[in-house]
Amino acid sequence: MRQINKILVVGAGAMGSQIGMVAALAGYRVTVQDISADMLAAARRQLTERMDSSVAKGRRTRDDADAALARLTFTTSLEDGAADADFVIEAATEKLETKRKIFAALGRAAPAHAILATNSSTLGSSKVAEDSGRPEQVCNMHFFNPALVMKCVEVVRHDTTSQATVDTTLDLARSLGKAPVLINREVPGFVANRLMGALRDEALRLYADGIASVADIDTAAKTALGHPMGPFELMDLVGLDVSYLIRQATFEETGDPADLPHPALTELYDQGNYGRKTGKGWYSYDPQ
Repeated sequence: MRQINKILVVGAGAMGSQIGMVAALAGYRVTVQDISADMLAAARRQLTERMDSSVAKGRRTRDDADAALARLTFTTSLEDGAADADFVIEAATEKLETKRKIFAALGRAAPAHAILATNSSTLGSSKVAEDSGRPEQVCNMHFFNPALVMKCVEVVRHDTTSQATVDTTLDLARSLGKAPVLINREVPGFVANRLMGALRDEALRLYADGIASVADIDTAAKTALGHPMGPFELMDLVGLDVSYLIRQATFEETGDPADLPHPALTELYDQGNYGRKTGKGWYSYDPQ
């Protein structure tokens, strides 16, 4: 495997754009690709605002922030972004058919040595590995939201992922200032989300059964368990659309009705209330 100099991030949503910023801050040249020019423009604007805020709060210098932003480029062309990439992190929607098309295109466009990773939190990379034409160089590299803050990165191998791919991905995660967790076998939800899922599912049951309010359940998680935010606050932060689609993807994998999204979550999803990003989810948020 060559030394990693250039990273392509596919998807300019909250996760993709922040993963790109993390890599740029660590000194890598980064291209963020998305089919939507509007998404790319929003990502550029939001990342610039984040860096300005970080400088204002004394968390980093102006020179460091400007240098990192200068290492970021944005494009709507997957082929252009992949042409000289040493490592690709796909952070598109949690829809298998979309990911399969992306990995097939990456397999054609990226250099032969490039590792292709998916940020998916539920879909194992084995589902897209063959589409890439280089299954031994495919794995999951799952970041947590917000990627600029959270230290954990789950690296998940599938049956034919090479040890060189695993080692390179772990080393990359460490170079980004993250604490990688190696998962040796694919399982829906991997490790962290399975632990959090158990808490979330119990919180939803308690709320639906009228045992306690959303706010009181969140308060208990924070004041009794020491969590930085409650399960409902976390769902709103991640996005209820993301939580819903993850549950749907898990159900499609397992076929177990218990893995379907909770009816209370489905109701909010159907209403288009996705949490912070839409201004309303379990809580209501001021647009400012």
